Amino acid sequence: MRNIKGAALVLLLFLLAACETTFTPKPRGYFKIQFPEKKYRVFDQPGYPYTFEYPVYANVIKDSLFFGEAPENPYWINVDFPSLNGKIYMSYKIIGAHNNDFQKLINDAFKMTFKHSSKAEYIDERTIHTPNQVSGTFYEVGGNAASAKQFFATDSVKHFLRGALYFNASPNADSLAPVQQFLEQDMWHLVETLRWR
Repeated sequence: MRNIKGAALVLLLFLLAACETTFTPKPRGYFKIQFPEKKYRVFDQPGYPYTFEYPVYANVIKDSLFFGEAPENPYWINVDFPSLNGKIYMSYKIIGAHNNDFQKLINDAFKMTFKHSSKAEYIDERTIHTPNQVSGTFYEVGGNAASAKQFFATDSVKHFLRGALYFNASPNADSLAPVQQFLEQDMWHLVETLRWR
């Protein structure tokens, strides 16, 4: 009986000592994303007023609807990144056609970017100027905005192209940051290789 009580006491002390481990919470983690290798191909479709290079891991899809209606011209496209769940929506406008005054197009691009200011922590603007007679502005919208990377590119005479990157996911700046940074490089490559026809 004495041996049983002694064994029970030792077991009880052992259990009590084991319960005093310190708990350390683990930091929140995200899935590791395997990014594809950077390689590009040319978008050079007959009849389109522009050409550019885009990643081999993306697909260019003609945009047939704009908020349920047909776009004003057939040159609206989307650059789709199916493996990254993202898409660059690109709208093309002819300066002077359909009441597309140059200054109005710039103001509209500015307004569309700054609509995100309620969720944005900051909005940075970088000037675009390439040897291919392409100028414009690249916007980086910080925080949990729906579209963190946007641009407009123009020749100031005839062509006006606007692009905005969206993901098919709730905007979360922390979890989307690596993919946004990866695709920002591709957006800059697209702009730097953009040529007008």
